[in-house]
Amino acid sequence: MDLGLHVADFTWTGGTPELAPALVRAVRGAEDAGLARVTVMDHFWQLGGAFGPVENAMPEAYTTLGFLAAHTSRVLLHTLVTGVVHRDPGVLAKQVTTLDVLSGGRAGLGIGAAWFEAEARGLGIRFPSTAERFERLEETLRITLQMWSESEEPFEGEHYRLERTLDSPRPLSAPRPYLMIGGSGERRTLRLVARYADACNIFTGPEAGHKLRVLRRHCDEVGRDYESVEKTTTLAVEHGTTAHALVRRLLDLRATGFTVVYVYGRGFSDPEELVALLGSAVPEVAGA
Repeated sequence: MDLGLHVADFTWTGGTPELAPALVRAVRGAEDAGLARVTVMDHFWQLGGAFGPVENAMPEAYTTLGFLAAHTSRVLLHTLVTGVVHRDPGVLAKQVTTLDVLSGGRAGLGIGAAWFEAEARGLGIRFPSTAERFERLEETLRITLQMWSESEEPFEGEHYRLERTLDSPRPLSAPRPYLMIGGSGERRTLRLVARYADACNIFTGPEAGHKLRVLRRHCDEVGRDYESVEKTTTLAVEHGTTAHALVRRLLDLRATGFTVVYVYGRGFSDPEELVALLGSAVPEVAGA
């Protein structure tokens, strides 16, 4: 099992002036501790609820990932996950390609159909119906994969039309950057995973095992090897959680069928505390 550090809260001691230094210490510590991945949310506001008020700090995702690329050398970097309405597909593919080249082949794309309507409306981002967002998601997947291929042919879809899918420089990742689809929808999301993606990201909980069985069925239907799909999830860790308790939760998730867990903290005033906790779990779950 691989562990990833998911940075979902930026309200650390010292406030905005200390945000960048704290982030650098955290990601360098994550690499030193043996964590395999670092991710950030692709949101422009904080999410509210258990994550804290929407007014809390939320740096823009791809600027942040570019900053992290300069301060790391090994970890995979991607969003968890980009909302399909946030950027036009050609621009999004170009952003990930650029991150991949400048990081030495360590970039991926996590993407989903988007859900945070208040955020989109607040910032003037078009937020169509659920059905249209899923149509746009599939077209975005097709465009991105085409741009990461040798093709420069036009793309003609229902929602997007590209006259030339040129992407230069080419990504360094072979055969292309990592591609994750986030969401647990049985009819559309998991079908898209089976058809296009390297990984799913679904919620933990009582339904998780069922969702993975649905994914297996979709894989069978399209002739995809189910084992070739990474099964990823996120895990919230409260401040004060012990290493023993964390390892037990991670091994439970491994028993459910997850192969990668992205862990984020709640109530940590310094992200290095969370990194230290995760580092203590790495020897217990690596290869489990």
